[in-house]
Amino acid sequence: MGEVLYTVYHSPLGLIGLASSERGLVRLGFYRSERQFVGWVRERYPEASWNEEFFQHLFKQLDRYFQGRRVEFRFPLDLRGTEFQVRVWRKLTEIPYGEVRSYKWVAEQVGRPGAHRAVGNAVASNPIAIIIPCHRVIRSDGSIGGYGYGIGMKKKLLQLEGAYHKHKR
Repeated sequence: MGEVLYTVYHSPLGLIGLASSERGLVRLGFYRSERQFVGWVRERYPEASWNEEFFQHLFKQLDRYFQGRRVEFRFPLDLRGTEFQVRVWRKLTEIPYGEVRSYKWVAEQVGRPGAHRAVGNAVASNPIAIIIPCHRVIRSDGSIGGYGYGIGMKKKLLQLEGAYHKHKR
């Protein structure tokens, strides 16, 4: 598998853990603490090394993103999932900043129009938040749907981007 490097980024919305293989980013996720993230890394990549310097370019991109500026993330991704998951994740990267799409739209775009639930599962298993913008996927009725880091976090990310969404209580 090669060397895995990792570090944390302190965002205005909480601690983000970052891990990258030699091919690209394998993880960008929100964590309650650095200890929780390091535990996640050690469990999956026991030989991983802490390296902040490697991620400096990504830190700058995340800084701009959290300032509410449109960012085209330029950091290689090492997507590890089923063929279907990877197709869904790649499609999510095409959802423009500040816009939302439905699970139904994603299903149609990946050639599986009846697979809304499978798309939902693929979206929920996204290992690279923000860069693969699963927070931009909502229900067809306009309600916000779920989010692995909580509805509150999803709303904050959509608000940060100025994305229109309507949430039914």
